[in-house]
Amino acid sequence: MQMNASLTRTLRNLASFREFSLLAVLIGSAIVMAFVSDVFLTRANVEAILLSLSVEGTIAVGMAILLISGGLDLSVGSTLAFTGVVTGLALMNLNLPAPLAILLGLLAALGVGLANGLLVARLKINPFITTLGMMITVRGLLLVLAEGRAVLNLPQSFTVVGQGRLFGVQYPIYIMLVLVIIGDIVLRNSRFFRQSYYIGGNEKAARLSGINVDLVKIFNYCLVALLAGIAGIMITARFGSASVPVGSGVELRVITAAIIGGASLSGGEGSVLGAFLGALFMAVLANALNLLGVDVYWQNLVTGLILIIAVVVDVLNERRKTLQG
Repeated sequence: MQMNASLTRTLRNLASFREFSLLAVLIGSAIVMAFVSDVFLTRANVEAILLSLSVEGTIAVGMAILLISGGLDLSVGSTLAFTGVVTGLALMNLNLPAPLAILLGLLAALGVGLANGLLVARLKINPFITTLGMMITVRGLLLVLAEGRAVLNLPQSFTVVGQGRLFGVQYPIYIMLVLVIIGDIVLRNSRFFRQSYYIGGNEKAARLSGINVDLVKIFNYCLVALLAGIAGIMITARFGSASVPVGSGVELRVITAAIIGGASLSGGEGSVLGAFLGALFMAVLANALNLLGVDVYWQNLVTGLILIIAVVVDVLNERRKTLQG
């Protein structure tokens, strides 16, 4: 009896964690899809899911930390495309070696994040307005730089980043998994990163306790932009070309994934693991809809509905906590 009570208590505690619940949903979905489609659990399809996840999964690491600190970045999709175009132009027009071109592209992404961070932290401009304006500005800059055309025929020394394989698995999957693991570890254990929880929970109290709130905010915006840049490098190298429209809508998918994984638009809650599992859930859902032959337009509708539901659940949770408090 005592063992049964202990097991029940343990299971109840596990179920209280958003990550555990989401993992259970993922496993259940995989089991159902395995019966519905013989293709779902094949190696090729699993790799296709992880490869499509590599972009959102990478950016979700930074977005989760940013949301925890009370921030928001709608410009990550534009930053992703900006990094790819800058890198492509550096390779083709400036004839730079691949490592230097990648470094230049990442510096461009970092510049976008720094601008966002300074506008939000120093000038106290609303994050939504700031990053929405930056999203539009960077897209416009892309059109000017690339003259509206894709940068094609990128050299193999660069494309190997997105197309190369280790033990039969493409590099972007490894890059994403390493970043997720590192991000989750530092957010749970690093004193600097855990300051984001205090800032998102109560910014005024965080300032009074001696936390350099502005520095943490600027760092978080730079971090999510840098990760968007890394995602931009991966997808550009994977397709062998830099395209201006690439990355459109990725910001909403990443934010949705983070909220599904336990992050709150009000700040102070969430985890990197949760955001990754949220992104994985959306990737599995998109793959399942494809295998079931659902039209792509319906897929966009489903994604939008999931975002709305996630936000509604987040708001209701915040109201419940306020009433309990």
